[in-house]
Amino acid sequence: MVRIGTACGSGLGSSFMVQMNIEAILRDLGVSDVSVEHYDLGGANPSEADVWIVGRDLADSATHLGDVRILDSIIDMDELRELVTAICKEKGLV
Repeated sequence: MVRIGTACGSGLGSSFMVQMNIEAILRDLGVSDVSVEHYDLGGANPSEADVWIVGRDLADSATHLGDVRILDSIIDMDELRELVTAICKEKGLV
């Protein structure tokens, strides 16, 4: 099971939106062995996910989380799809 975490300032709005979009992309890819959760950046713990996805605005603040992937635009579905597909390939899921 691969764990993907999304984080934003409050853990409510943008990270939840990105989580739902990742889950939709995983369904499209036919990948089911991934769990996705959203967190607030201040309370996020590196052990809670294998890979973290955050917006560019939080890149410097998220370095403590370990494997952090940066989105230039959290609303760009094409960018997110490329990123999620790359993660799935790295982890041997597709």
